[in-house]
Amino acid sequence: MTGMNSPARNGPPERTRFKLDGRSVALDRRIHAARGDLADLALAGTLFSAHYARAVALTCVAPGTPILSAPSASGEAVSELLRGETFHALDVMTDWAWGFCGHDGYVGYIRREALDVFETPSHRIIAETAPLFRAPDIKAPIADYWPGGALFSGEAEDGFIACAEGFIHARHAAPLDAPAADWVAVAERYLGQPYVWGGRGHRGIDCSGLVQVALGQCGIAVPRDTDLQCEGIGNPIDSDAVLQRGDILFFPRHVGIMIDGKTLLHANAHWMAVVAEPLADVVARLAGDHAQPIIARRRIGA
Repeated sequence: MTGMNSPARNGPPERTRFKLDGRSVALDRRIHAARGDLADLALAGTLFSAHYARAVALTCVAPGTPILSAPSASGEAVSELLRGETFHALDVMTDWAWGFCGHDGYVGYIRREALDVFETPSHRIIAETAPLFRAPDIKAPIADYWPGGALFSGEAEDGFIACAEGFIHARHAAPLDAPAADWVAVAERYLGQPYVWGGRGHRGIDCSGLVQVALGQCGIAVPRDTDLQCEGIGNPIDSDAVLQRGDILFFPRHVGIMIDGKTLLHANAHWMAVVAEPLADVVARLAGDHAQPIIARRRIGA
C-alpha cells in the first residue's frame, strides 16, 4: 500500500511505500492515533488507513485546555493538556487540531488557539497554582495563573523565572532536571481541588489525572486512564499485605493513593473534590454496588 507524509517545504509531496504484513489489527484508539480517514504515519506498518500523516510537535500555550473526543465545544473531555506540554498534531483545521499528547500518547481534539510552535521547556510549576506576574515584583499585576505541572522555558532573574509571558516566582517553579522526590506529597498539594472529569489540574482534576500528574512531577511517566494505570504502574502487592504510604489502590473505574496505612487520597465524584478519608469508609461506600471494592493494589519500587 502507499502512504503520503506531509508536503516538503519546497517541491512536491514526498511519497513513501509501506508494506502491511498480515491483517490490520485492532488498536486502542485512546492511545493510537487512528480514525476513519487518517492515521499516524508511525502506524503505517501495523494498521491499514486510507491516509497517513506525519505528526508535527506543537506546544500548549494556554494554562490548561481540554482534550476532547470530537471537534466541538460539546465534545466529551477525555483529558487535559497543561501549559508547555507537547501535542503532536496530525490534522490541523481552522479551529481544531487532532493528534496525541506527547507525555502519554492520549488521542483527541484540541482548540487550535491553544497551540503554538514547539518550545523546549526548562522549568515546571511546583505550586498547586502559580501566579504569572507582569514584572519581577510580587506587587506587580498578575497576567495569569498557571497550574501545577505546567512547563515553560525561562531564566532566573531577581528571585523570579523570566519567561516570554511574564515572571514566575522562583519558589513556585523548579528546573526540569530537579524532579520532586515525594510523589505523594505532590499529590497532597491538590487537596480541595474540584473533581473534574478529564482534568489534570487546571481548575480541576480526576482520579487518574491526580495519579498521573503527581508521578509525572517526580519524573515517572504513567498512562492516563485507570485501567491502563492498573496494568502499567509499579508491581502488584498481595491483598493481605500491610498498606503503606504511596501504595496505589484500584477500584471499579477509580484509583486512589494511600498517604499512610489507613488513609486514601483521591479525586472523586462522591465529594466532588480531592479528599483524604479513611480507606474503610471508601470500601464501605462501594460495597453495596461491588462485591470486591478493591480490585488491585500496586506499589512503585516493590
